[in-house]
Amino acid sequence: MDKERLKKLAGNPQFIPGVYNYCDRWCERCAFTSRCMTYALSEDEFDNPQSQDISNKAFWNKLHGIFKATLEMVKETAEEMGIDLDSIDLEETAKQEEQVHKIVKGQPYTKVAFAYAKKVDSWLDSNKGLLEGKADELQALAVARIPSVRPDKDALKIQDCLEIVRWYQHQIYIKLCRAASGMIRGELEYLEYAPQDANGSAKVAIIGIERSIAAWGGLLNQFPDQEHPILDLLVNLKRLLRQVEAAFPGARSFVRPGLDEA
Repeated sequence: MDKERLKKLAGNPQFIPGVYNYCDRWCERCAFTSRCMTYALSEDEFDNPQSQDISNKAFWNKLHGIFKATLEMVKETAEEMGIDLDSIDLEETAKQEEQVHKIVKGQPYTKVAFAYAKKVDSWLDSNKGLLEGKADELQALAVARIPSVRPDKDALKIQDCLEIVRWYQHQIYIKLCRAASGMIRGELEYLEYAPQDANGSAKVAIIGIERSIAAWGGLLNQFPDQEHPILDLLVNLKRLLRQVEAAFPGARSFVRPGLDEA
């Protein structure tokens, strides 16, 4: 991947500018992959098993090429804007980043999101036997071929709910950290775009929270004996949702490029 090739890809009119900035990265479930430059870049550069394996040299060579081309474009854009990247005080920047990071980790909603991720791990670890037992039960029902009984539907529902829980488990925290850092940088550095970027990241977190709530509801239907621990997780998610909506009142109305446009 070279700079000119990356520029050509970025200039392709079929791609929605910035559609990848506020998505949940779940490409397999996205209806906009054909209009996403990041997806096209990934498919183009990591198009074989070797280049997709992080333990393979081919993967790191491809990634290095993308980073190099991107850095060249950043430098070129900075020059066009009259920005001298070499004049940036890296030590001062590092101190400011450390300050921002500390404030981010201290936000009530990031604390709740982090705790939620830990609780999900705890539930999954302590219920491996339950999940395996349910799988065996559904498999036995499938073999029995009992009329009007559809174990395949239950199996797919459980699988889907678990995939959703797992996908957003850590992403909620990550997106909220980005949202918090954007808001904080906006205040510290007077960056006009930062609050809007924060709202975009917070919206992705809200979507993840609401989908997780629905997924846990589905799991509760399948495992009624797990009512207490699952309700505890749901209470945490609903508390988190209220906190995020209060901290980022503009998040829900934020229009994500492509994803929220008619």
